[in-house]
Amino acid sequence: MTILILRRTLGLSQKSRKPFPKLKKYDSIKGMKEQIFKPYQQNQPMLLPPNLDEMIPPGHIVRVVNNITDGINIQPLIKQYKGGGTSAYHPLMMLKVIVYAYTQRIFSSRQIAKALRENIYFMWLSGMNLPDHRTINRFRGEIMTAVVEEVFYQVVEQLLDLGYIDYGKYFEDGTKIEANANRYTYVWWKNTDRYKAGLKEKIIELLEEIKDIEAAEEEAYGENDLEEMGEGKEINVEELKEVAERINEKLNQDPKNRQLKKVKRLLEKEYIPRQEKYVEQETLLNGRNSYSKTDPDATFMRTKDDHFGNGQLKPSYNVQIGTENQFVVGYSIHQNAADTSCFIEHLERVRHYMGEYPESLIADAGYGSEENYAFLKNKNVVPFVKYNTFDLEDNENYKPKKKKKKKRYQQKDFTYLPEEDQFVCPQGKRLVYKFTKEKTTNSGYVISHRVYGGIECDKCPAKAACTTSKYNRELWVSFELLKLKEEARGYLLSPLGKKMRSQRSTDVETVFGRIKQNWGFRRFMLRGIEKVNTEWGILCMAHNMAKIAAQ
Repeated sequence: MTILILRRTLGLSQKSRKPFPKLKKYDSIKGMKEQIFKPYQQNQPMLLPPNLDEMIPPGHIVRVVNNITDGINIQPLIKQYKGGGTSAYHPLMMLKVIVYAYTQRIFSSRQIAKALRENIYFMWLSGMNLPDHRTINRFRGEIMTAVVEEVFYQVVEQLLDLGYIDYGKYFEDGTKIEANANRYTYVWWKNTDRYKAGLKEKIIELLEEIKDIEAAEEEAYGENDLEEMGEGKEINVEELKEVAERINEKLNQDPKNRQLKKVKRLLEKEYIPRQEKYVEQETLLNGRNSYSKTDPDATFMRTKDDHFGNGQLKPSYNVQIGTENQFVVGYSIHQNAADTSCFIEHLERVRHYMGEYPESLIADAGYGSEENYAFLKNKNVVPFVKYNTFDLEDNENYKPKKKKKKKRYQQKDFTYLPEEDQFVCPQGKRLVYKFTKEKTTNSGYVISHRVYGGIECDKCPAKAACTTSKYNRELWVSFELLKLKEEARGYLLSPLGKKMRSQRSTDVETVFGRIKQNWGFRRFMLRGIEKVNTEWGILCMAHNMAKIAAQ
């Protein structure tokens, strides 16, 4: 504008601008035959609004989700609403939308809210309701958390009624799925235990210093026998705070005492806060070897998700599922990486909702422990469950993945002489009974081992191939486990057992393949074991409905 005024003042001519040429409208292209097109008018008004139901194909998966969800009793969901305030979105609509979103590989609450605005299938399913992402996340992470298993098992009941499953065969397996947590915010039990022990030594030294400062031990400690802390007594944070209070009282009487000031500073600024931190860490660990600071319920587990199959330590959850005809019949979330220890807890959880145990259970060698075999036998469940050495015993079809170095003599290489209650090694040397050792599992099951020791190992030429210990070879034998393994072996080698073993990999692994590989779900969106349990329950419902739609 300034340049234009200056040009006018100086009498300079303005640059002329050519007008923008008008575009001609062509009805056809010269030199070509006229093409006939279908009418295209974007702003054409409609006499009647379109019916979204007419746009949904009859066999579309969104109709399956709608029909199956309509058969669920949502009273448990309704009870989660407190009432009052503004009206809430209907829980049946919210459940349908979230389950359908998971079948479409949409797991983010923001992406679900976006689909409700843009996707006709979501619009039809929601009845044109538009909850925002906060409402969706609150329903998924809070409302559904308390009742997700009740809702899931109602879907399983419909599978039973429709004849898709009969709860006769139960294929169980587990997988590790990464938690929504920082991979490097770990807390290890060994470190906590070591640092706490080091702090305990410093505290004891400090208390000894207090003892030397004060004139009388009774005045310093009251009724607390601080000497015992060095002999294994746990240091109580409250006791340390009481000591700090007595030091404050002393300082009020002698405010210039440098030693008392130093003791007070160490107690209040370092020792008490650190002790409180270690106690909190032990509470969060609760018997685990690790947890993540960003999701304390997650445990660091080795996951097989790299290109070489070696896996990495990541904050994860152990997900256990049971399937039949590739439908998820039961699921559970665990903080323990070992499948063996999750087995009974998983089955008890399934029985709680199904009312009974399955007729037969099929699982791989990761579940073949004495406690698990005894549990299945006690519950009259047929155990098609491998043990760790099953594939190595009389199995012509077994092919090891790679050649391994020759191991030392295994227990199966020793011959038992029941009349003498002794074992004989491959070299003809004897192992005699020494003592019995009992071990109690976390669930209270007692495993009894009879320990046998070699008496002729010193002169044996094969000792280096038998044991790496400088002492004689020992065998820890559970005869109850041997008996249970022999029974399981009979089931596994039967014609039905061979069929079940071959079916296991295609039944339960297919479910994990769809969820983890096809749907790309490899990391939970929510944090905390309760919310993770909710998210996995929704995934299992989504899988079952997608499976019905594919029939």
